[in-house]
Amino acid sequence: MSNITPQETKQIAEEAYIFAFSMLENYKTMYVQAINENLPTFRAPFNQFSHMRQLLGPEFTEVVGPNNDTMYSLAWLDLGTEPIVLSLPDIAGDRYYVIQIVDMYTFNVEYIGARTTGFQAGTYLFAGPGWDGPTPDGIDGVRRTEGRFLFLLGRTAVAGAADVPNVNSLQDQYTLTPLSAYLGQPAPDPVPAPDFPPYDPEKAASIEFINYFNFLLGQIELGPSERSLLKKWTMIGVQPGRPFDPQAMAPEVQEAVAEGVAVALQKIQTESRRVGRNVNNWTLIGEGFGYRSMLEGKDLLRAAANMVGIYGNNPEEAYNFSVFNDNDGEPLDASKHNYVIHFETPPPVKAFWSVTMYKLPRPLFIENPINRYSIGDRTPGFNPHEDGSVTIYLQHESPGPEKESNWLPAPDGPFALALRIYWPEQDILDGKWKPSAIKKA
Repeated sequence: MSNITPQETKQIAEEAYIFAFSMLENYKTMYVQAINENLPTFRAPFNQFSHMRQLLGPEFTEVVGPNNDTMYSLAWLDLGTEPIVLSLPDIAGDRYYVIQIVDMYTFNVEYIGARTTGFQAGTYLFAGPGWDGPTPDGIDGVRRTEGRFLFLLGRTAVAGAADVPNVNSLQDQYTLTPLSAYLGQPAPDPVPAPDFPPYDPEKAASIEFINYFNFLLGQIELGPSERSLLKKWTMIGVQPGRPFDPQAMAPEVQEAVAEGVAVALQKIQTESRRVGRNVNNWTLIGEGFGYRSMLEGKDLLRAAANMVGIYGNNPEEAYNFSVFNDNDGEPLDASKHNYVIHFETPPPVKAFWSVTMYKLPRPLFIENPINRYSIGDRTPGFNPHEDGSVTIYLQHESPGPEKESNWLPAPDGPFALALRIYWPEQDILDGKWKPSAIKKA
């Protein structure tokens, strides 16, 4: 530490924290969902699925911006002892589904699902960095990861309440099996679970983040880019798998590191307000999510995207737009106006699209007389015009029986919308198709 100035220390801490932020957010989620069984957010132990079994409605307030199109299945994998085998059933009727695979850095590793592997049954092996065995018979693909832990986020399309039992039946056939059990062999001696540090948001936003960072880096087989960065970061105590004691630092060094963390957080917050691209007052969300090959080195963008909402999809899997203002730039407020969206051409998709209504300030579903929280090309009775264009009515009161099929009920007050496009066509990816601005009726 004596060879670097306080300003250099501050800059190193800033860089390290911006890199670490996405990993810290991922660890926070893993801790509350798969590690601390005493929390109400706990979902399931490692290597087990937790499934959403019902469609979400206005009573659901746990997470803002819920979706009404798919039912979630999530699992945290611990690959420390042996690989885990994922088995998926035949998905009949071309039902859209996807398993998003996310590593400890929050890079999307790969996708299994309708777009990438099709609708037929499949069996896939997930292996950690220490495994180098042969691919067993019956395995359709091997997914290797740099880290001990991996996140699987599944989404299965649901066509309303009547379809929920069908989705539940499919979820019951999403299975995770240790490789030894899959092969009918004795289980290997278990590798002990690491000593997971309890997640504390205040510590994660302070000089103490280095303790979490060291722990997480110790669970990963580091690549060339990370090893290169570590040459600098070791100067402030970043050492994979090693404990960190800030009191072992001189007071002026502690202060410089703390200042670097504060600057990093401010930069992430500022960048988070810029994430996305404005298209007719809709904001395209998702530019900070993707494969390592797309995002390596773009640490501030990734951190900002994960601050806005973690586990976003690659654009080729799903496009998400959000909107808070009409074409005049005024906030959407159904107590003052009725609105319409008119798509000359509906979103070109290979799966489906939907528009979801949220009340504000917390974006949640609203109670309404027709129990409709989203509308799109799968909505029963949805009625395009003869020329193929589509009009959606956004208002608190019914627009009348002849238009109710295309009515998305709004709260009697401010609201926001999300446009979700699943498996978009190339015209969307190229920016040739754009969502129309929302206009006052």
